[in-house]
Amino acid sequence: MNHLLKEGPLLNEKGNLVEAGYATKLVKKYNRKDIKANKLKIKEWDYYYIGNDKYGIALTVGDNSYIASISVSFLDFTKPSQITKSKMLLFTMGKLNLPNTSEIGDIIVNEKGCSFKFLHEGDKRHLIVNYPKFDEKDSFKCDIYLKETNRDTMVIATPFDKAKHFYYNQKINLLKGEGSVSIGNNTYDFNNTYGVLDWGRGVWTYKNTWYWSSLNSYVGDKLIGFNLGYGFGNTSASSENMFFYNDRSYKLDDVIFDIPKDKKGKDDFMFPWRIYSKDNKIDLIFTPIINRSAHMSVGIIKSIQDQVFGLFKGTITINNDEKIEIPNLLGFAEKVTNHW
Repeated sequence: MNHLLKEGPLLNEKGNLVEAGYATKLVKKYNRKDIKANKLKIKEWDYYYIGNDKYGIALTVGDNSYIASISVSFLDFTKPSQITKSKMLLFTMGKLNLPNTSEIGDIIVNEKGCSFKFLHEGDKRHLIVNYPKFDEKDSFKCDIYLKETNRDTMVIATPFDKAKHFYYNQKINLLKGEGSVSIGNNTYDFNNTYGVLDWGRGVWTYKNTWYWSSLNSYVGDKLIGFNLGYGFGNTSASSENMFFYNDRSYKLDDVIFDIPKDKKGKDDFMFPWRIYSKDNKIDLIFTPIINRSAHMSVGIIKSIQDQVFGLFKGTITINNDEKIEIPNLLGFAEKVTNHW
C-alpha cells in the first residue's frame, strides 16, 4: 500500500502504466501520443474550484474525445443557491489541446457563447472566463490569479483491471486566489479565497463510481486542506488520501463516505454524512448546504453527479497521535457514477 512513484514515463510501449502508486509531484511524464487504447476513450480535463465561506466558482474544461464539456458554476452559500451553465462539443478528439502537464501550457477555448482561458503567468495561474447569458441576460466574468501555497500536491497513477486503461491525476490543494467575479452588475470579491485544481488524464473503463472530497481553508494563520477519495480503478498500490497542514503533507490510507439513505434506500445527499477511516485517523461530519447535482442519460451515455458543498467538522490525526481540529470549514464531497 502507498507505493511511491519514480521519475520516468507514465506508460510503457504497450500503453500500460509503468508502475502504479502516488507522488507529491508530477514525476511521471504523460503524453497523449503514448496511449494505445481506442482514441475515443481518452479523457482529459482541468477543473478548478475557488471560494470562501460566502461564494464559490467551479470552472471546467474537459475533453472526453467523443464529447467535450466546458462549464461554469457560481455558488452562493449565503442564500444558498447555485447556477451552472455548460456547453457541449462533439467529437473534439483532443482538439482542445489540453497540455500534457499541469506545470506549463495554456488552455484557450473560444466558442460561440463563451470564452475560457487558463493561463500560466510567472508563478501564478490566471483564469479568465466570459460566459454571456449566464443568468438569464446577465453575463458571467471572472479574472482570478491563483498561486500555489503548498510545496506538495496529491498525484496518483491508478490502473484499471483492463489492459491499456489508466488514470493519472493531480490535485493541487490550497491555491490562493486574488481577483473578482461579476454577474451582471454584481461584483464578488475573490481576494483571499482558496481552491483546488483537479488535473486528470487517462483511459477509463465504461462504468465507474467514485467518491471525492476536497477542503481548502485556514484556521488562524495555518492553512489546512485535504484530498479524500476512493472507488476509481485499482487502488491497491496507493490511496489518493492526503492531508495538508502548515505547509506539510501527510499520507492517509483508507476512507469511507457514509451517505445517509432515504426510506427507499437511495442516497439522501442533503443530510449529514460521516466521512471516516477504519484506523480512526479521519473522523469527520459533513453537513450539506448545496447539492450541485447534474444527471444526464443519452443512449448508452449516463452520468449521475452529486457534488455537495457544506461544512466539515471533526479531526484528522497526524504523526500517530496529534489530532488536528476541523472547525466547521467549508468544502465539498461528491459521489459520481458514469457510464461512458
